[in-house]
Amino acid sequence: MTAPDLQLTARFTADLAALWSGTGRLGLAVSGGPDSLALLLLARAALPDRIAAATVDHGLRPKAAQEADMVARVCASLDVPHRTLRVEVPAGNVQSQARAARYAALAEWMEAEGLEALATAHHADDQAETLLLRLNRGSGASGLAGVRARGLVPGMRLPLVRPLLGWRRAELAGIVSAAGIDAAQDPSNLDDRFDRVRIRKALAGAEWIDVPALAQSAANLADADAALEWAAAREWSEAVTKGPMGLTYRPAAPRAIALRVLTRLVSELDGEAPRGSAVARLFDSLVARQPASIGNLVARAMPNGWSFTKAPKRRG
Repeated sequence: MTAPDLQLTARFTADLAALWSGTGRLGLAVSGGPDSLALLLLARAALPDRIAAATVDHGLRPKAAQEADMVARVCASLDVPHRTLRVEVPAGNVQSQARAARYAALAEWMEAEGLEALATAHHADDQAETLLLRLNRGSGASGLAGVRARGLVPGMRLPLVRPLLGWRRAELAGIVSAAGIDAAQDPSNLDDRFDRVRIRKALAGAEWIDVPALAQSAANLADADAALEWAAAREWSEAVTKGPMGLTYRPAAPRAIALRVLTRLVSELDGEAPRGSAVARLFDSLVARQPASIGNLVARAMPNGWSFTKAPKRRG
C-alpha cells in the first residue's frame, strides 16, 4: 500500500497543526469513502502510532457492514487501531437522527480510547456544494454558514477538527487510488433525484467557478453566524425577562438578531425549535402590534414589550 508522498504529507501536517497542537492521540471518523480513506492515509503518514479510526454503521444501507469491514482491513494493513460502531437511528428526520447517533457513538468511543481530538474528512467541495444548495433554498446566514475548521465534538468538550477543508475531492480520491485502495462508493452520490448530486454535476461542468473561493465564502459566513449568535446572546441577557406567566422580550436589536432571540424564546417555552419561516411571521405580526401564535404559545405586543405565554388548554 503506497503512502502519500512527502509533499502531500507535509501539507496535511501543516493544515492539521493549524487546528490542533495536541500531543495525544487523534481519532479519525472513517466511513470507507474516498475522502475519509484519504484522511486515514494522510494522518497515518503524518502521525504514525498516534491515531485510531472508527467507522459508524447506521444500518441504513445494505452494504454498510461490508464497507465497515473493508475499513477494518485497511486499518489492519496500516497497523491503525479500528472499531466499528453500530448504532440504531430512530424514526423521524433520518439525516438529523443519524448525525446525532453518529456523534454520540464517536464521543463514547473517544472517551473509552482516551483520544484527544476527532478529525473528519469534510473538504472544499463539500463546503461549496452546501453553500449553493442552501442559497438555492433561500437560507439565511445560519443556513449558509459552512462547517468550521475547528469546533467541539457534540456532547463533549474535546476538539473536532476538519483539516481537509482546503483540499479538493479529486485530489483526495487520487491519494486513495495511488495507494491501491478501492474506496466504497455510495450509490446515492450518483442519483439525480438529490439536489446535492445535481449541484455537484453542475459544478463539475462549470470550470469558471472557483470552488475553493466558494468554500472560503462559506467559512466567512460561519464567522458572521458566530458574530450574530454572540449578539443574540447579549440581546437575550439584556432584553428578555421572566414573569409569572412566561417571558417578555423588549427588542432593541436589528431583525436578524431579534429572530434568533425569538427562536430561542419559543424553544425554551415550548420545548421545540420552530421553523425559521414561522419565526419570521411571528416577528412581522408583533412589529405590526398584532397578536400571534406559534406552536403552543401566544404572543402579544404589550406596552412593556412582547409577551409570550402558553396557550390555554382546550377543554375536551
